Amino acid sequence: MSRVVCADVGSTWTKAAVVDLEAGALVGAAAVPTTVGSDVLHGLDAAVAAAVGRAGAGAAGPWYVCSSAGGGLRLAVVGYELLVTAQAGRRVGLSAGANVVHVAAGRLAAADLAALRAARPDVVLLVGGTDGGDVDTVTHNATRLARARWRVPVVLAGNVEVRDGLTAVLSAAGVPVTVADNVLPRIGVLAPASARAAIREVFLRHVIGGKRLSRGDRFARLVRAATPDAVLTGVEVLADAVGGDLVVVDVGGATTDVYSVLTPDERAGGPGREVAGTWWRARTVEGDLGMRWSAPGVVRAAVEERLLDAAGEEALAVAAAVRAADPGFLPAGDGDRLVEGRIAGLAATVALRRHARGAGSGERAGRDLRDVRLLVGSGGVLRHADPAAAVGVLTRVLTDHAGGWPLPRAARPVVDVDYVLAAGGLLAGEHPVAAGALLRRHLGGD
Repeated sequence: MSRVVCADVGSTWTKAAVVDLEAGALVGAAAVPTTVGSDVLHGLDAAVAAAVGRAGAGAAGPWYVCSSAGGGLRLAVVGYELLVTAQAGRRVGLSAGANVVHVAAGRLAAADLAALRAARPDVVLLVGGTDGGDVDTVTHNATRLARARWRVPVVLAGNVEVRDGLTAVLSAAGVPVTVADNVLPRIGVLAPASARAAIREVFLRHVIGGKRLSRGDRFARLVRAATPDAVLTGVEVLADAVGGDLVVVDVGGATTDVYSVLTPDERAGGPGREVAGTWWRARTVEGDLGMRWSAPGVVRAAVEERLLDAAGEEALAVAAAVRAADPGFLPAGDGDRLVEGRIAGLAATVALRRHARGAGSGERAGRDLRDVRLLVGSGGVLRHADPAAAVGVLTRVLTDHAGGWPLPRAARPVVDVDYVLAAGGLLAGEHPVAAGALLRRHLGGD
């Protein structure tokens, strides 16, 4: 069939789209509340039925589904040194769509193991040593997990010299282990692809079913990626399609995610290069910035960034508290919509400042965004807003001259009104031409 279904099962909303592969166009879309309290398939089936009905001309073909329901993918990173392999592992985890809930470095002691358990990860990314480098730390940590009767799946992506032996140690102890290439094979060389694919495999094989989001195995069979993983893939496809640097700011209810794709610069290979590798395709997650659960965090962060004075803080604080207490809050009038736009603008501005500076993420240096050609806004607050108001939020971000970061010099703001980034990412593997055409048509200015 020339038509397929792409769907994202989020914690709050399930969104479905019908895509015409030949035209590279969205022909039908719908969103319904996620039925996480019963069985997420109920909401997914309803969303797909509504999208297919709006598309007309009968049924669509295969389903491509991503999910962040049930909290998405919680990942812990255990590495050799905090600013080298552990940092490289953290970057890889973010690129795989994970919520990195814990980072440990060095030889795990009893207290470190307790902290790791307390973080409740779904997956542990075990890294350490460049190829031919240190083997002692990753060997100690793998052995420690094996002796601790660890049962959370492990992705082993460290020094190749001990990979086979440590796989055997973990497997013999009953630890579910998946092997990947070293995330940092040499100092300054970040190699995320293999570990990113392994994390995706573990997410699909162990995590989706383990969250008990649905009875039976149909949902687990349908899901192909964690939602942020699919979105980052879509961002990468869009960057290739438009041929330039771009940034996506996704303002959600609990977090604000920022994705950026920059053109590699040969100057980054000099003496001042990052020892953990240069992160050309990046994602950061700001867990204190969101429209509902994290709305008070937006106000606090805006005050810290001097984006709000005392009067502005007082005016927004009550509204933010209301939204945090009622995650299902819907704007009821012009006043509510103005407040929504204000919170969204502050969340996007602070998130992009942090992304560019590297603040709070362990990055030594920020990201140079001067050559960004396209700034894409995503998230329900922007999709459902008046188009001019939504673009206005992004325009304010682009004129934020007080952030201490290099502003894009000539970026075009656009809102992902039709929510095609996730769809493009889901289609990229099997239908790359259609994925590129879809993203160019809806976001690239075609």
